[in-house]
Amino acid sequence: MKRLILASALVGCIMGASAQDLIERPTFGDNWQLGLDGGITTPLKGHSFFGNMRPTVGLHLGKQLTPLFGLGIEGVAGINTSTVNGGRSSKTAFDDTYLGAYGTFNLTNAFCGFRCEPRPFTIDAVVGIGWMHDYVSYGSDHSNIGAKAGLNFNFAVTDHFGISLKPSVLWNVTGNGTGHDDQGLDLKRANFNLTVGLNYNFGPGFECVNCPDNSAELSELNGRVNALRAEVDGRNAALAAADAKNAELTAALAAANAKPAKIIKENNLESVRYVFFKIGSSVITADQQPNIEMIAAYLNNHPKATVQVRGYASADGPADVNERLAKARAESVKNALIKRYKIDPKRINAEGEGIGHMFSEESWNRVSICTLDAD
Repeated sequence: MKRLILASALVGCIMGASAQDLIERPTFGDNWQLGLDGGITTPLKGHSFFGNMRPTVGLHLGKQLTPLFGLGIEGVAGINTSTVNGGRSSKTAFDDTYLGAYGTFNLTNAFCGFRCEPRPFTIDAVVGIGWMHDYVSYGSDHSNIGAKAGLNFNFAVTDHFGISLKPSVLWNVTGNGTGHDDQGLDLKRANFNLTVGLNYNFGPGFECVNCPDNSAELSELNGRVNALRAEVDGRNAALAAADAKNAELTAALAAANAKPAKIIKENNLESVRYVFFKIGSSVITADQQPNIEMIAAYLNNHPKATVQVRGYASADGPADVNERLAKARAESVKNALIKRYKIDPKRINAEGEGIGHMFSEESWNRVSICTLDAD
């Protein structure tokens, strides 16, 4: 119950712009009330209202469970000062008694709202049920079920003492021995009671604690949330840009793949010739002369053809020496074509390419590769 009250009050703190209080219920030993009641009782209908009026006394013990609801038990006795119920009189000092349980509902807190400051005046609605007994001088005594309804007008005198004015109606629900056989809430089987209660309240009542002011923390959290949202938006924008670029590249690749393949130059045995050299040498040996002759013959048969000569060296020896050796091998082929076969130098492009890695056999990389172009 305590958790429910705290949770309800916390929701009120959050949702109400001006609600800054949290209800806190004390322990089980708090909020008890012990009271002494005294007043008058008389039949409500079917008998003389004032002629049958007599004193009544009682005790009650109750506990306020929440700012709205309370429970309790009470005992009430009517003092024998007159005859009632068709001339029957009591054979004891009391002509009737009632012992029952009751529940209260705080109308003031329900309709005006709970507040932390103690109220000087409150109104409770009261309903109860219990056992009632008639004491008569003849015949058998009668035990019945009683039902009660009324109001408590509560006035706070101090923090612990109070006075209550209690008008109520007490029905004999079963009706045995009253001259009425029907059962239920019949006013002919009801007494009107008006009592004054002197009450002592145990405990501090229902207190309030301030709801914590988390506005600064909430503002900071909102700022962090907004920053994270901005970061997410930036990443989403970057992702969208990357997706657009990817789509553009994909379209370009698809367009390139759709174009027919164009072979710019085809290197085969007819257009490429190799001139191999000995280690550390750029001199064309006799066994490589036929390759030179084949290159010269092709150039003579195709007046517009040119030749690309690329000289290479193996990885043996110093790198700077191999660079010069590769260039010398290309120049050696070029000079042979010019001097021996009278090929126009403009049709020959000779360059050294340094260390060659074309062949897994290292000695084969001591070569000049001659590529013929008929264009």
